[in-house]
Amino acid sequence: MPFKSLGLDPGILTAIQEAGYTEPTPIQSAAIPAVLAGGDVIGIAQTGTGKTAAFTLPILTRLAQNPPQGQRRRTRVLVLAPTRELVAQIEENVLAYARHLPLKIAKVYGGVGENPQKAALRSGADIVIACPGRLLDLIGQGCADFSGLEHLVLDEADRMLDMGFLPDIRRVIKQLPSKRQTLLFSATLSKEIEAITREFQHAPKIVQIGKRSNPAETVTQFVYEVPRHLKLALLAHLLEDEKLQMVLVFSRTKHGADKIARKLEKGGVKCATLHANRSQNQRLRALEDFKSWKVRVLVATDIAARGIDVDGISHVVNFDFPHVVEDYVHRIGRTGRAQAIGDAISFVSTDEMDDLRRLERFIGRGLVRKRAEGFDYSAAATTPPPEEDFRDRPRQQGGGRGGRGGQRQNTPRGGQRGQRHDPKSHSGSSQETWRPSARNDNARSESRGQGSKPQGRARQGDTPAKPGAARKLWNRLTGR
Repeated sequence: MPFKSLGLDPGILTAIQEAGYTEPTPIQSAAIPAVLAGGDVIGIAQTGTGKTAAFTLPILTRLAQNPPQGQRRRTRVLVLAPTRELVAQIEENVLAYARHLPLKIAKVYGGVGENPQKAALRSGADIVIACPGRLLDLIGQGCADFSGLEHLVLDEADRMLDMGFLPDIRRVIKQLPSKRQTLLFSATLSKEIEAITREFQHAPKIVQIGKRSNPAETVTQFVYEVPRHLKLALLAHLLEDEKLQMVLVFSRTKHGADKIARKLEKGGVKCATLHANRSQNQRLRALEDFKSWKVRVLVATDIAARGIDVDGISHVVNFDFPHVVEDYVHRIGRTGRAQAIGDAISFVSTDEMDDLRRLERFIGRGLVRKRAEGFDYSAAATTPPPEEDFRDRPRQQGGGRGGRGGQRQNTPRGGQRGQRHDPKSHSGSSQETWRPSARNDNARSESRGQGSKPQGRARQGDTPAKPGAARKLWNRLTGR
């Protein structure tokens, strides 16, 4: 089925052809007519199957076919996404497909200056692509006018729920007209999300391609069972193979990601890192260097699992095996995109076997085990593994934003009490947690339900300290 048979605007068909696409993917073939019909839609498909175009193309067609009334320009489309990287990815797609349409497009997210975003909202951008946190800040400052909104898109809704964005989403939707089209697209859709959609959608049509949460079929998956202290050595050993050309490595923690990158750099492997402690400019530069092959390895936390759309990723390496099946699906979905082939490698130590077995039960088959030729699996431990750095361990407390206390944690069980922490060795908290006093649209992605303030008292006899010294003492006592 060619794109021209789906009823898209001629200008958009031209842009699609210029982008090099000839036939729609299954999710696009199923979702585009449903969106063009004007009703609410829930779209579910595997990562890398073209979901962004599945909602972008029909929305652009509807905008082209229904010019705005009056001279005042108002926002007609709002797309909400969980991370800055995903916002940037969606904007890139919209710009490509709308190149022959007279539309203004704005992106809104934290980590950068507000003034350009304020100006874009006040000027009445036709399409706004935003993270909920920063958008609420600007709505509170009276910068946005959504009175003429026609289309709302919730992209990666399950991830936004996990990140605690549900209260923000509710607050944003209160500012929108009740008469609108609401679309929800995701690679996974939990029963909790389905229940919540009843708040936002009216009799939605469900478009589902493939099994929920199913890993991409074009990705070859296999496992190396390896002692935890040898993971870094095994990674360096595998990278000696030139077939691993463009490699995305996932670490459970941001501090672990930095350590992995430093060790690989010392071994002559060009690396970049992507996590919530990096500034927006650093993150954009890391992605650009990775896309342009200036670096061979990008080491990231799960903040990148749903925001990286890079052609040519040959291998995804789960340095730390994820606790949650959906995280595994999104990680390995960074390769094998658009029906291309790719490899997903998982390092699994003894304490991660339960997570591996849980995944295998879910997908209904076992993953192939491999052993690296020429690698010494009997080597003794010499240094602590990067991912076990105690500064990266979240406190086992619930009650984060969104009221999801007691949820799954992204770090191994147990703690490392009694270890000395030098506050000078790491700026701020090494946990990627959300703080009510400052909006960070991406820091929440690695902190499910960890927002409760720790309880503690100063010991008797402590000398009154200056604010800076008190903060350092508090960080030491809480393990930050």
